[in-house]
Amino acid sequence: MSGPRASPDGILAWARELQAIAQNGLTFTRDTYDRERYLRLQELAARMLAAELDISPAQAQHYWEGEEGYATPKVDVRGGVFDGERVLLVRERSDGRWTLPGGWVDVNDSPAEAVAREIREESGYEARAVKLAALVDKNRHPHPPGVHHIYKLFFVCELTGGAPLVSHETDAVAFFPVRELPELSTGRVLAPQIERLYRHRLNPALPTDFD
Repeated sequence: MSGPRASPDGILAWARELQAIAQNGLTFTRDTYDRERYLRLQELAARMLAAELDISPAQAQHYWEGEEGYATPKVDVRGGVFDGERVLLVRERSDGRWTLPGGWVDVNDSPAEAVAREIREESGYEARAVKLAALVDKNRHPHPPGVHHIYKLFFVCELTGGAPLVSHETDAVAFFPVRELPELSTGRVLAPQIERLYRHRLNPALPTDFD
């Protein structure tokens, strides 16, 4: 049995783990009393989240609404499309900041298909994944704390066609010098991650980064 694990973001991590324990328990238990206990754990996780984020318990429960089955991390893909020393970024309508195009992997999508779809939908450009540069646990990098446990897959991608086009999620599309990046949506991507992707673009022989 492993010992206690370090918590990268305090109460959010504890609430996340409580929710996962409860969700897993509800998935497998056949005992009525155990089910009541797991439901109570879910309630406590929501209260912890509500207190930390200063929201109502009902709002907190919404974050995990519809989550069933064995709890696993969510998967986010990001594509690095480069034109010389410039990288393709899109501006998010939700916060007015810039990011690599990307988002959640849909059911039945492969990771490479997902990143190509996200690039097309968010930027208007067509691209294909040529290398998985990094697979990282978002909680182990200096992103703002979040509710969900997320694995982020960063791909070096090759531009194959298309033209800049905004979407319902993005309101601007542009290429920026890697060393002169605009204000980033740091919940989605960090400057060192873009810079590291660029290193992989320059040197495809670099091993994939992980964790």
